[in-house]
This record gives sequence, structure tokens and C-alpha cells, in this order.
Amino acid sequence: MTLATIVTLAAEGAEHHGNVQAETFIYGAIAFVIFIALGLVTLSYRNVANRHSQKAEAYAKAHPDAAQAGHGHH
Repeated sequence: MTLATIVTLAAEGAEHHGNVQAETFIYGAIAFVIFIALGLVTLSYRNVANRHSQKAEAYAKAHPDAAQAGHGHH
């Protein structure tokens, strides 16, 4: 076999007749599902600080010296 024959056979085997968009749609669908799942995880942390405000207030009353501590409160 010559190099030209091998290249010709490889080119014939590489020919592809089909809808590339339909074949690659699954990649976009998987990315979309992952994006939605991560969005739901992010949304689940919404308003978490207010869910425990009673505990935070009770702790602040029990520890008045700790009420001044925190980020940016010197």
C-alpha cells in the first residue's frame, strides 16, 4: 500500500453524512442540566441568615462582648 492509498482510504472512512447539531445536542443538554442543578443549590442557600436570627440574637444577648467582634468591627 502506498501513502496515497492509505490517505484515500482514511478520507473515505472519515466522511460523515449526518446532522452534527443533532449529534452534539446531548453536550448542551448535559451542560444545561448541570447549570440548573447548580442554580438550585445556590438558591437553596437564599435567606439562610434570617432563618437563624433568633439564635443569633440569643447568642448576642448571652455574650455582649462578642457582639462587637466580627469583620470590620474593631
